[in-house]
Amino acid sequence: MLSPRAETILKSIVGQYIVKAVPVPSQSIINDYELGVSSATIRNEMAHLEQAGYITRCHPSSGSVPCDKGYRYYVELLTGLDLPLAEQRLISHLFHQVEKEVEVWLRLAATLMARLAQNVAVVALPKSVNCRFKYVEVVALQDSLALVVLILRGARVKQQLATFDQVVSQPELTAIANKLNTAYSGLTSSQILAEATGLLPIEQQLTDCLVKIMQTEDEQEYDEPYLDGLHFMLNQPEFGHSYRVLTLMELIEHRNLLQAIIPPEIAGYGVQVVIGKENKAELIQDYSVVISRYGLPEEAVGVIGVVGPTRMPYARAISTVGYLSSVLSELVAELYGRETPTGLV
Repeated sequence: MLSPRAETILKSIVGQYIVKAVPVPSQSIINDYELGVSSATIRNEMAHLEQAGYITRCHPSSGSVPCDKGYRYYVELLTGLDLPLAEQRLISHLFHQVEKEVEVWLRLAATLMARLAQNVAVVALPKSVNCRFKYVEVVALQDSLALVVLILRGARVKQQLATFDQVVSQPELTAIANKLNTAYSGLTSSQILAEATGLLPIEQQLTDCLVKIMQTEDEQEYDEPYLDGLHFMLNQPEFGHSYRVLTLMELIEHRNLLQAIIPPEIAGYGVQVVIGKENKAELIQDYSVVISRYGLPEEAVGVIGVVGPTRMPYARAISTVGYLSSVLSELVAELYGRETPTGLV
């Protein structure tokens, strides 16, 4: 732990560097806080902070720049991180104006988060923990070929062609689908397998098709996320160096950004901050990530986050991600006809 004076000096350095993106001299710290000590004492404290790895300087007389350790200490000191009430009301109003479709919600969330945090926003569709059957329709295409349209809980729709061992008419397919809709409503793939006994051959074939679709869905990673705000980040001074831009663009182009930014320990809920080299993926270690899960733990869970330089406005990013993850959790709960669990976000 740092002394109160050293802590104040570190907060000043980090805060000023976040705003100005230039090394912070000791005189700026004196102007920022009335510490009641000489400039020599402040420079001495800065030297200790440098030795401890919180800040760095090109040479003894230059200004200070925060290191990852300094940002981490600064973030741990942040408290009371709520978006202004006016912004919360505006966000709530905007979500109530759009259509009740998950994709529309997530696009809006990405746009709002990018504008509020002035960095790249990443929002992944909620993924079912174990997808559950809701409804199936089977449409005859040819004598023994049909299109299976499976609707899962959470408004996810999957389609697949199915070939049967015999000619099947549309009325027969409709009758079979109705029977399975009654038998499998709300069940997972494993529960359907347990229930699927004494079926006719065509019913068994269709059940096998449904189970395969659901098992594939359960095994899937998150879908390609919605991205917004790249232009906000690229306008920042850190990205005058092309190599930083290239690493980020490589992740986006190869659709690996989401996998790179999700920390292994994101099993719980609440906003998490991963700074610089704390990121496991080497290509993202010049950046910081503010990320949270949203949704219903037993039904469907998505990921929402902000990616930016380590010199990002952490308080703003944390409050933005926190509030929007709570909004999306409420919308997902509404979609599933459930209440948002207490303490989810």
